[in-house]
Amino acid sequence: MRNPYLPLLGLLAGSILCGQPQPAAFDPAAMDLSASPCVNFYQYACGTWIKQNPIPADQSRWSRFDELQQHNREVLRQILEQYSADDPKRGPEEQKIGDFYAACMDEPAINRQGVAPLKPELGRIAALRDKQGLAEEVARLHELGANALFSFSAGPDDKDSTRNIAQADQGGLGLPDRDYYLKTDPKSVDLRRKYQAHVARMFELLGDPASRAAAKARIVMRIETALAHNSLDNVSRRDPEKVYHKLSRRDLISYDPSFDWPRYFTAVEAPGFESLNVAVPGFFKQLDPVLKKVSLADWKVYLTWQLLHAEAPMLPAAFVNENFEFFSKTLRGTKELRPRWKRCVDYTDNELGEALGRKFVERTFGAEGKERTLRMVHEIERALQQDIRQLTWMTDATKKQALVKLAGVTNKIGYPDRWRDYSRLKIVRGDALGNVERADAFEFRRQINKIGTPVDRNEWLMSPPTVNAYYDPQMNNINFPAGILQPPFYNNRADDAANLGGIGAVIGHELTHGFDDEGRHYDASGNLRDWWTPEDAKAFEERAACLVKEYSAFTVAPDVHLNGKLTLGENTADNGGVRLALMALMNLLAGNFGEKIGGFTPEQRFFLSFGQIWCENQTEESLRLLTNVDPHSPGKYRVMGVLQNMPEFRTAFGCREGQPMAPALACRVW
Repeated sequence: MRNPYLPLLGLLAGSILCGQPQPAAFDPAAMDLSASPCVNFYQYACGTWIKQNPIPADQSRWSRFDELQQHNREVLRQILEQYSADDPKRGPEEQKIGDFYAACMDEPAINRQGVAPLKPELGRIAALRDKQGLAEEVARLHELGANALFSFSAGPDDKDSTRNIAQADQGGLGLPDRDYYLKTDPKSVDLRRKYQAHVARMFELLGDPASRAAAKARIVMRIETALAHNSLDNVSRRDPEKVYHKLSRRDLISYDPSFDWPRYFTAVEAPGFESLNVAVPGFFKQLDPVLKKVSLADWKVYLTWQLLHAEAPMLPAAFVNENFEFFSKTLRGTKELRPRWKRCVDYTDNELGEALGRKFVERTFGAEGKERTLRMVHEIERALQQDIRQLTWMTDATKKQALVKLAGVTNKIGYPDRWRDYSRLKIVRGDALGNVERADAFEFRRQINKIGTPVDRNEWLMSPPTVNAYYDPQMNNINFPAGILQPPFYNNRADDAANLGGIGAVIGHELTHGFDDEGRHYDASGNLRDWWTPEDAKAFEERAACLVKEYSAFTVAPDVHLNGKLTLGENTADNGGVRLALMALMNLLAGNFGEKIGGFTPEQRFFLSFGQIWCENQTEESLRLLTNVDPHSPGKYRVMGVLQNMPEFRTAFGCREGQPMAPALACRVW
């Protein structure tokens, strides 16, 4: 299965764009100087920022990343408002992004139409005559972006990264993860009760009386719980070998004789194929009994819910508000629905990301930014090469392979070399729901058409305005969208120490992903291959176990600990990334540390810059949710966990062993 890392990490520089204020770079005013850096460095680096930046009512978290994302969203809003005017001089892509946004913003028209735009799809479900027809209806819902029953797509073959193959995986849930259906603690039980009540209210909005809606909600919960029981947990899914099972098409069909797979493949217009990756065979083997046991009438209820859930953002206000009440307010602790313009900007970015992103890049990003980022990347790559060569726990044989993999990493900066062609996508002014449905179908078809084709290594998995970055193990590349190449992560007026503490740690993080508990299983070409000697693999696992234990001890909310196994890859990358960035800084300084800036040495500014990119406030509900599903640690522990393991940090701030930031036991992998 394609499994890129999508960490909330970022980079580079810029000035104020389009009159909108950007987040500041390294900021001494954000610090809390009353705190001790050796007791609680996160409070020391971020305390004043945390106090002065409460969570906005329409958010469940507020961080330095969110500050930058809001800045970018304002830039995108200006672009979309310009092109939403019905001007015949607009180009084809300008028309698409402008009319998509205009239709989304026309809430009065959406409310007047009610559920009428949904009736054709509801009618398809109601017209099902037998269970054999489920295949075509599930195919249709997949086109519309609904998570019905399972997922089907295309992606690189883990054992042959040059070719795309069909991919079938578990799915079909409404809650974020299978454990929400299976845990028996009081909070989980109460959350399921609230979820079921939400499903019932959505059916009521569709026109069902309360008693019938409640009965339908029970049906949905029963089916989704059965699917959850058959699903693989998130920690197990971190092992690439556990989600790679190349089987024949005939094998998959034999798992679920009650599901008409040939009819499904025809309905999604899949190119001919004889083999595919069935990520979780056990899920599909157990799907057949569920298909047999559940009546056709109940399947219609489940499919209707999946449609409602997928399309809720573009339905009338009553549906939008009810969707917010559970998935944002209850599940994440968000107090208010975001203004419509923010949602419509994000929907446009999600559905037409490269068309909108192209305009964003024209306004905000130039060749200089690309060149500057690449120079920084090369400095960090040199540090990683240095680090690999001097490792004491790795044998020469594995070091040789690791260096080959590092040399094979490609760097993608800013935006695609070739922009996506949206000419076949029809966007209609005044048809908000139809636009989303056609855009989802366009993307689904684009993915399905990849089956059997060569892998396009130039493709991006994020739109240019995105405030994020990622490493893709099957491509062996690191990717930094233009949206994140701005302060607070890099500033061309700042010193090397501040920049390397921000962007440098980010670059190092992404490079380290190629060698973490997942990435290390892929070779230089992106193939799933064991290139480690047994003794090196054992040494790695012993060091990784130290990180699992360390992070599992962190408490993020009352009675909630971090899952050190789920977050292992990101924690490994955080620890490795900061070490590599510090090595790069030492190489650049070459012993010439110069004078203090703002009262801080270069090493201190480096660590403060790293700490400040993770300043954040977050609701307890959001922390509880993310602890179950997010492979990243919360910002506080991304800082505390890393720096507790670094003797260089202790030296920089004069911490004594035994103080909270200088424990006797320190973990290190890279």
